[in-house]
Amino acid sequence: MEAYKNYQVWLESEYFDEEIKNELINIKDNREEIEDRFYKELEFGTAGLRGIIGAGTNRMNKYVIRKVSQGIADYINSKSNSAEDKGEVRVVIAYDSRYKSPEFATEAAQVFAGNGIKTYLFDELRPVPVLSFSIRYLEAAGGIAITASHNPKNYNGYKVYGEDGAQLLPDESDAALKFIENVKDFSRIKIMEMDKALQEGLITIIGKEIDDAYVEVLKSYCINPDLIKKEGDTFKIVYTPLNGSGNKFVRRILNEIGFKNVIVVKEQENPDPEFPTVKTPNPEDKSVFELALKIAEKENADLIIGTDPDSDRVGIKVKNRTGSYVFLTGNQIGCLMLEYILSQKSLKRALPNKGFIVKTIVSTKLANLIAEKYNVEVEEVLTGFKFIGEKIRVLDEFGDKKYLFGFEESYGYLIGTYARDKDAVSASMMIAEMGAYYKSKGMLLLDALEKLYEKYGYAAEDVVSFTLEGKEGLAKIKAIMQKLREDKNMAIGGYTIVSISDYLSGEKYNRLTGEKEKLFLPPSDVIYYELTDGSELTGKTWFCIRPSGTEPKIKVYSETFGNDMKEAKDKLNDLKEKVLNILKSKI
Repeated sequence: MEAYKNYQVWLESEYFDEEIKNELINIKDNREEIEDRFYKELEFGTAGLRGIIGAGTNRMNKYVIRKVSQGIADYINSKSNSAEDKGEVRVVIAYDSRYKSPEFATEAAQVFAGNGIKTYLFDELRPVPVLSFSIRYLEAAGGIAITASHNPKNYNGYKVYGEDGAQLLPDESDAALKFIENVKDFSRIKIMEMDKALQEGLITIIGKEIDDAYVEVLKSYCINPDLIKKEGDTFKIVYTPLNGSGNKFVRRILNEIGFKNVIVVKEQENPDPEFPTVKTPNPEDKSVFELALKIAEKENADLIIGTDPDSDRVGIKVKNRTGSYVFLTGNQIGCLMLEYILSQKSLKRALPNKGFIVKTIVSTKLANLIAEKYNVEVEEVLTGFKFIGEKIRVLDEFGDKKYLFGFEESYGYLIGTYARDKDAVSASMMIAEMGAYYKSKGMLLLDALEKLYEKYGYAAEDVVSFTLEGKEGLAKIKAIMQKLREDKNMAIGGYTIVSISDYLSGEKYNRLTGEKEKLFLPPSDVIYYELTDGSELTGKTWFCIRPSGTEPKIKVYSETFGNDMKEAKDKLNDLKEKVLNILKSKI
């Protein structure tokens, strides 16, 4: 079999070191494990690479890092205008707290240096948004982040960024992939030893200058700095970086804008690739806040903030009137931030005439209603913050519109144009400011959320996932999506399916009229259903099904509206149960 043949090549080749070979020898009698490690190469998609750390073509290891880095170096050099320009081509590399992250970052830097590309390597772990900012600040051709975001501890990854500081778009990713696929022989990979690269100026270690510039830019986005100076001493925050890269930056920005009462969760403070206190270091999971919650209850804190290992996602818990703490969804946080930003800018007469926000198609429709209130346009994009970055470039940087805010339901937010990826550092700053503002008005953040629902409508939303591991799981996911596409007559009791948008074919099918229209978004394996139950506006009730781009999962998103939260949640539970039953029947 092909997998076993690949296994033998790795086992027998002189190129691979003893550590890798010993790991492979240990699985010599496990055909299933050999198959999983070698049946394919770790896929390079629109989010780069992500996988389990270990030996094999379908694993994250230094040899896969070298191969991909060679392909990316070839891709970057191919875009240079002339041979003379190549000495000026620059990339930036950052990494988080995961196993092998510093080693993988060094391997990548040595490959870029070997290909004549000047490489800026951070002196220690950094948040992903700092990388995005630094690419723009240093006018680099792109960047690499060694991270697996919020995945379990045995994962790592390799994110690739373009010159605008955003992750590669699909066409760019496809072009880069061709260069990676051309690297068929590991021996042709060009590697320069670190000492030589440092001596020749092809690798430069960076740190404080970038950090200081980044923090100064973030402070400029503070809307009510004087209010924070008044409330900052008494507004109490418990913060956990979940043993990741956010610790220094979140605490620094909160301190420098005036929040002097920030308590860090000691067990989760320092970088630790084991993430010993949580199952997975994901602030989308309320269980990661257990230690923070104990401190908050003891200290009577106003707010709990948590960021993931690469500090691009942020989750929060907020206090209610009984003193308990409530976990908010990514959509709720996003809508609170959106209302706060737009309302405050409106009060200060600072809303631009052609302002716009960006959200993903699977994020709440409540955001559309908020933006409409302030005469702000809404741009909807596919899942992936790179598409939000693209809208900023096209409409703001090269257009005549003004970006105001962008978010996705999976706890990712960006409050400005200084970076082109989601930023948990600036989001933490804005959430804290928002909390202090409402406290100055005698309100909790939950009160502000209730006011928001009263003003725009009660929305209930959820996302559930099925995990289907391995080669068979991947085949099942593809089969499920194909069956859904073929089922144009799907029925859901109590609801009318108004339209089906298939983003892979690029068509929206109106079930009521039979008409089709073109979708103006890139092809993607996503199917979106708009519904009505006869009591709501078309499009406010919906569900969407898509495979995860970073994990072996199929995801189901759904949202309903009601006259109060109970009605909205009852509708949501009913819809979700019916959709899941349909999905299970196709597995």
